[in-house]
Amino acid sequence: MKNISLFSIFLLILLLFVSCYGYSQRILGAVSAGMNLSQVDGDEKYGFKKAGLNIGPSVIIPFGKDKKWSVTMEILFSQLGSRQNEQYMNDSIADTTTSEYYDGYKLKLTYVQIPVMVHFKDKNIIAGGVGLLYGQLIDAQEWEDYNDSRGLFKTETNLRSPYTLSDLQVIADIRLRLYQRLWFNFRYSYSVLPIRTRNFQNPIYPDQVETRKQYNNVITLRLTYIFNEEINKRKGKKTTE
Repeated sequence: MKNISLFSIFLLILLLFVSCYGYSQRILGAVSAGMNLSQVDGDEKYGFKKAGLNIGPSVIIPFGKDKKWSVTMEILFSQLGSRQNEQYMNDSIADTTTSEYYDGYKLKLTYVQIPVMVHFKDKNIIAGGVGLLYGQLIDAQEWEDYNDSRGLFKTETNLRSPYTLSDLQVIADIRLRLYQRLWFNFRYSYSVLPIRTRNFQNPIYPDQVETRKQYNNVITLRLTYIFNEEINKRKGKKTTE
């Protein structure tokens, strides 16, 4: 699996180099940088509260009569996970000063991701696409407090357990041109297969244990610059300078 990831990185760098030197009409090179807002469905924590980096190069291969269709391949450094701060919630039903305690939690999952997508560009200002994303886990760190007064502490987490090394996601993607070759990119992705299976004990009824499968659930916001894309400097004229 490691060899596959290294080969994919080499292939993408090679295609990016070729796109910038001598084959600008066929292959476009791009780079993207932004942030992920993620959560892990099935971990009993809610909200897109974990922020992380999303950065990397890509190649874009236009096709079709008007070059409105394209295939995009990327290599991304991507940080996902889940987060919940320690919280207290006053009991509004009972007339007491007791509080309900919510555990703090933090999960960091770092991936090298390879998305492959098909896009359609409309009126040269907006593009939409769908595709699949393969992610290779390169680091996993997890902190929990287990409802005590010691604060968050790191749990036993490594690349062999409990999270799977590979993640396959489906993607929906929208790009909006901001200025010339600079695009704003909104992306939503979701794991097809579970990244972990975990048992949760009911705090009220300890004998009850629920097994949940967990999935990455991700919103990505970023900027994309396409180096050798054709743009309209004047009405009716295109250039690749």
